[in-house]
Amino acid sequence: MSTTATPGIFGPRSGLLARANPVVKLLGALLITVVIVLSADPVTNAVALGGQLLLLAGVGMRPLRLLTRLWPILVAALISGWGTAMLSDAGGPVLLQLGWITVTTGSLAAGGAIALRGLAIALPGITVLLTTDPTDLADGLAQTLKLPARFVLAALAAMRLVEVMITEWSVLTAARRARGAGGSRTPWAVTREFGGQAFTLLVQSLRRATRLAMTMEARGFGAGPRTWARPLHYSRVDVLVGAAVVVTAAGALALSVGLGTHRFIWQ
Repeated sequence: MSTTATPGIFGPRSGLLARANPVVKLLGALLITVVIVLSADPVTNAVALGGQLLLLAGVGMRPLRLLTRLWPILVAALISGWGTAMLSDAGGPVLLQLGWITVTTGSLAAGGAIALRGLAIALPGITVLLTTDPTDLADGLAQTLKLPARFVLAALAAMRLVEVMITEWSVLTAARRARGAGGSRTPWAVTREFGGQAFTLLVQSLRRATRLAMTMEARGFGAGPRTWARPLHYSRVDVLVGAAVVVTAAGALALSVGLGTHRFIWQ
């Protein structure tokens, strides 16, 4: 199976990152995530996010297009940042006074840090998902990290089913439209339609998971040691990707420490 031709959730997985070893990408995403999770200042989060966007642009992934397609995450980050700005008790000059809502320079900085933090945490995992074939990732987990075959095969099946569930959601939406359901756009009607469709998808997912588990059990998956058809190899691409990730994580920490703005989450 070719990694560069495998269809992903947002199209074919191709480019420099798609050719990198999945374990390198997974460990790199974990490194950046740990740095961001432990840091609560806006400088670290902004530099880490900017470094990731530059890395994506450097390998031809068009980060702005990626953020546009992932607009729910962007909206969620903005909402969390605005909520923090309104509720934070950080001091500073008052920028907005509207009833019980008070926004100061300190609270606005805290909200911006939370918004940037959410985006910077979500982006590494999404990048790994969009640039990695599930079979390659399973090979890496089993051959490099030596994880149990039962766990690896279950993870592979789950990742394969993500795209199936997205397709089934579209099919359910089209079927409801064909029956004339969901014509009203009122908030209550939209909520009821979403709940009913989500419940239908949940039932289908449970049935599919049960059939898949029985099929894998019947074919002996997880019954004992397995061999792997495709051995993984490391190349210069892995060195470049790993070095870029380390520079991004270390640069974010070094810059915030140098500016005196770095703050751990427990401080």
